[in-house]
Amino acid sequence: MRILIDIGHPAHAHFFRNPIRLLVEHGHEVIVTSRDKEMALDLLDHFGIEHVSLSALGKGGIFSLGYELIVRDYRLYRIVSKQRPDVMAAIGGVFISHVGRLTGIPSLVFYDTENASLQNAITYPFASTVITPTCYKAWLPRRRSVRYRGYHELSYLHPKHFHPDREKALGNGLAATGDTFLLRLVSWKASHDLREGHWTVDLVERLVAKLEALGKVLISSEGPLPGALERRRYAGDPAEIHHVMAFCRAYVGESATMASECAVLGIPAVYAAETGRGYTDEQDERYGLVKNIRRLEWDRIEQAVDSILGEHESRWAEARSALLSDTIDVAEFVTEFIEGYGDPSSRSTQAGAN
Repeated sequence: MRILIDIGHPAHAHFFRNPIRLLVEHGHEVIVTSRDKEMALDLLDHFGIEHVSLSALGKGGIFSLGYELIVRDYRLYRIVSKQRPDVMAAIGGVFISHVGRLTGIPSLVFYDTENASLQNAITYPFASTVITPTCYKAWLPRRRSVRYRGYHELSYLHPKHFHPDREKALGNGLAATGDTFLLRLVSWKASHDLREGHWTVDLVERLVAKLEALGKVLISSEGPLPGALERRRYAGDPAEIHHVMAFCRAYVGESATMASECAVLGIPAVYAAETGRGYTDEQDERYGLVKNIRRLEWDRIEQAVDSILGEHESRWAEARSALLSDTIDVAEFVTEFIEGYGDPSSRSTQAGAN
């Protein structure tokens, strides 16, 4: 079977890296198209995944994203028309859903972000099937959606696929003694970020001052940092950051993905952003591994940080154990779903699994 997988973000490279490996091991041909956003291309190279870059993230804003949509749709259409894959898969899936509708090739859209309303509106009506975690709260197309028990991050951080290495963590910035805290700041250029507020410099500086009194602070940032904060920037290998994360005391940041990554690793997280996610809500309400803050105010963030630091560390190991017992190996699920969709006789069964 010939399968096309479209990678548009560094997190997508992580999500698909194990399914790509498994699909190749099962004898399938996998074509990977990519997008130049942050370190997405570097990650694919690091994982040894051959890929064709079709576009790059622009300067942000609706017009820049609209232009990229047209360019990328066209370039992807040309590749698909020539290669004729049996099925296509992506996270978000804007481009494969459009090209799939034009070419008649099935498009499988994996997604977990409810507030990407514009993106979903121009994707879901054209997708063959939309696949989401059970905690997903937004609208899904009837008879063309499937849910599973898990989170995207379990495709690459499930214990079957990821084994934290303390030596790698130390080599990439983890403090040799004492606690390490990980912060994440984002650029807010994605379509689902266009109406979102962001952290102020004052808020970041207050948080850093508080946490540095307790240990080492590492800041992962998509954009430039004010002068005094630049020396705390994570300077390790982007492909190794999960090893660092697995040994941190706590995470605080604007990235829901990184909050969820920490949660599945048993590291408590504070996710502070104006819009939420179904998966971080569940990780908060069911396991207590994520504290969700919707108003970007220092008092609220400080209270959440104090709350998780006040818990004994054994609490997080127990919470992670409960999370893993409730969820599946997502990489295996993705692989089997793609393989099954390549068999036309299985499609009606899969599409009705919701």
